[in-house]
Amino acid sequence: MVSPEAAVVTGASSGIGEAVARALLERGLMVVTLQRSAPKIKHPNLHFRQIDLTDLEATKSLAQQLAAEFPVRYLVNNAGANRPALLEDATIDDLQYVTAVTLGAAMVLMQAFVPAMRAAKFGRIVSVSSRAILGKTYRTVYASAKAGLVGMARTVAIEVGGDGITVNVVVPGPVASDLFNRGHPEGSAKRQTVIDSILVRRVGTPEDIARAVLFLLDRESGFITGQALFVCGGTSVTGTGGA
Repeated sequence: MVSPEAAVVTGASSGIGEAVARALLERGLMVVTLQRSAPKIKHPNLHFRQIDLTDLEATKSLAQQLAAEFPVRYLVNNAGANRPALLEDATIDDLQYVTAVTLGAAMVLMQAFVPAMRAAKFGRIVSVSSRAILGKTYRTVYASAKAGLVGMARTVAIEVGGDGITVNVVVPGPVASDLFNRGHPEGSAKRQTVIDSILVRRVGTPEDIARAVLFLLDRESGFITGQALFVCGGTSVTGTGGA
């Protein structure tokens, strides 16, 4: 049976976002994915809207259309961007681009969907951050934007908690995404170095992160809000690794 409620997931063309979208579809929800590339998933309850999330005016307009078209009760802010550089090489353009897709889009989408969540007295919002917020070289821009998601979630959680809406963050460690696999090929010394730094001695999977996201989205998880859940194989304990 298809749920009358809908979930919006950003950045669902691959990796964590794709895994989250698949899991939500398996639960019977309508899922709307927002990103530039079409998702690989084919499902009658999947709705794809092509958008460049760095264009915040276009994102705002689309979000308002979706709020009128779908009963959005779940939002997953997964989309992000990474422009690695040492501090002296990072640019304002890098900062503006990464912040727009990571923080700007998250704020615009929450603004669009929270009113209907308030009216329904129910909503679940989860943003996907990164263990790199604890510190990682070449990540001044990326870590700053991803850390901003935690501050945003904690603040919005205070504002909407009385309306039955929870706002949380999942903080992944190293995950075997396409990007990670290209930079750390199977069997390579570079990949093994990362694995050796992880307490559970393996790289995470998109499904590992999706399970945590789904836990926080669950209706029965209504007593958890304003929290950041590290799903990182223990790298937040050792201070190594990162995504």
